[in-house]
Amino acid sequence: MADNLPTEFDVVVVGTGLPESIIAAACARSGQRVLHVDSRNYYGGNWASFSFSGLLSWIKENQQKADLSDECEDWRKLILEDEEAIPLSSKDKTIQHVEDFCFGDQDSAEGVEEAGALPKLRVLGALAAQGESPGPEKESPAEMGIALGSQESPAEMGIALGSQESPAEMGIALGSQESPAAEVSPGSEKENAAVGSPGEEPQGCSEAARAAAGDGAGAAPGPGAAPSTADGDSAPQPAKTEAAPSENAAQEPKKITYSQIVREGRRFNIDLVSKLLYSRGLLIDLLIKSNVSRYAEFKNATRVLAFREGKVEQVPCSRADVFNSRQLTMVEKRMLMKFLTFCLDYEQHPEEYQEHESSTFAEFLQTRKLTPSLQHFILHSIAMVAETESSTLEGLQATKKFLQCLGRYGNTPFLFPLYGQGEIPQCFCRLCAVFGGIYCLRHAVRCLVLDRASGRCKAIVDQFGQRISANYFIVEDSYLSESTCTNVCYRQISRAVLITDQSVLNTDSEQQVSILTVPPLEPGRAAVRVIELCSSTMTCMKDTYLVHLTCPSTKTAREDLEPVVQKLFNLNTEKETENEELQKPRVLWAVYFNMRDSSGVERSSYAGLPSNVYVCSGPDSALGNDCAVKQAETIFREMFPAEEFCPPPPNPEDIIYDEDEIEPEESGLNNSPETKPETSAEESSSEGGAAVTKEE
Repeated sequence: MADNLPTEFDVVVVGTGLPESIIAAACARSGQRVLHVDSRNYYGGNWASFSFSGLLSWIKENQQKADLSDECEDWRKLILEDEEAIPLSSKDKTIQHVEDFCFGDQDSAEGVEEAGALPKLRVLGALAAQGESPGPEKESPAEMGIALGSQESPAEMGIALGSQESPAEMGIALGSQESPAAEVSPGSEKENAAVGSPGEEPQGCSEAARAAAGDGAGAAPGPGAAPSTADGDSAPQPAKTEAAPSENAAQEPKKITYSQIVREGRRFNIDLVSKLLYSRGLLIDLLIKSNVSRYAEFKNATRVLAFREGKVEQVPCSRADVFNSRQLTMVEKRMLMKFLTFCLDYEQHPEEYQEHESSTFAEFLQTRKLTPSLQHFILHSIAMVAETESSTLEGLQATKKFLQCLGRYGNTPFLFPLYGQGEIPQCFCRLCAVFGGIYCLRHAVRCLVLDRASGRCKAIVDQFGQRISANYFIVEDSYLSESTCTNVCYRQISRAVLITDQSVLNTDSEQQVSILTVPPLEPGRAAVRVIELCSSTMTCMKDTYLVHLTCPSTKTAREDLEPVVQKLFNLNTEKETENEELQKPRVLWAVYFNMRDSSGVERSSYAGLPSNVYVCSGPDSALGNDCAVKQAETIFREMFPAEEFCPPPPNPEDIIYDEDEIEPEESGLNNSPETKPETSAEESSSEGGAAVTKEE
């Protein structure tokens, strides 16, 4: 395959994380020739989502930490006398202290196969040769998605971004103001197959790469990790027959075994990084503006929770929630509404906070005549800022952002992408592919080649010894060698992922997407953010919940997060437990790991990087994705200051034809080179469920 790659590009992007994928899409959209490569066999890097078996493979890979120091360096012979090489790392060292635990009988899972899993393939292009789609077909759940952009609040189901009408019970579709029918539903397999084939490599890349890596470690640029409908019809049966329906089914969660989790592993889409999207955040705005939103669907986070005095309770967010709340007295409701109204336009009343600018936000709240419960709700569940570190202005800004995002798509400010956060980088990869970008997974880059005379990077050398030239190079931080990062001081993120049998706060509805902030349990520790996902997000099997815990690291992930896990969940595997423990959700399986946080690293910290090489950071510990979007836009504008960043797709009516070309009225054809890829992609996706009807 390497022999078939062109040798000259405008931009080479190494790594398929979110910032790199946004940059690749923006460059391809502006007419640049883009090569996008990744040494991994899945898209997203540390932003990826995995099936359960895929995550087990990822865990095993990061626990082994094979030493690749003796790797052949024949590529050095290709460097000329007037050139210099900057070697790139062949081993990802951003993940540490990986520990996984099964709180059930693992022996019972021996010999159990994942329902719907493809046979293991050694040849990456095997599926592409057979014309398979890059990912399994999705089921189209009526209660799932959100089409981003809808001005009305579509029930509790989903959201379609962009439409002016409230989409029927389908979801939230982000994007066009014209046609609410144009949003992509999880059943649009044909579109996924067509748009997700970026050149030669990505066709069949999801399943083939997943199978080649052993058990599904990855997803194609589309919601590929979801269960196929063909397999999905029979897959849920073991879970359904495990427990007979009874009158106490609502009170007693069904018993889920480890073998069931393994069998239903393709029902899971487990994110390495846990984030939510602010409904008026930079990423949602970019998805709508660029129309990338048509490749994804979203679900509204249904509730914001608080952990206070050892109990989990729901926080009233909207005006209706506040006045319907039974937790607050009438006086507290008035206090809360008055303070939140002030926060919405606090800039107009500087006299009320200026003298507290040097204080923390927690100290400022104490001066506002708020009860302790209201202070707790505002600090940890609305502003969601650090109690001892965040200033008054930071707290007011965070509170205002929370309030401004309310009501756009639901009663909370947050959206979650169906099939996991790993969908978002893949959506931008699709846009890049549609506009001519070439994609190669499992394609390592050995070094950057510098021209000594000019001091600029002129090419890369890949694992096959092929030299590929370009004007600009984007490299993910994890690919840089230790010698380049000698002076870089990294932070760490502590992460935990749990599979549980019930919600942390049971209500009449089981399908809840919740966010909870647990205050520091002891001085010196950070607050822990907990995001709980239900099965309607397409991230876990029925009758289970997927729980993500995140905080800045002070020790190993297990040391940081296990105390919080013990407060919220039951870790006991024995039948005899205290009544208090029985009321808590039971943890079925857990993994802890530390992830490098390379956000905020100054460019000057990297040693010896030429001016046309840009570094993208990995995920940060913040709840939103603003850091990745800002970084991508900053790098793009430095490279192409005259170009628009991810402009809207062209309107066919606005295309200007040359005089010697056939008039569109006569021919009925659109000959614009800029829109050809989009047209072919849509034509090839004309079959299947909810095909895209919008013209680009």
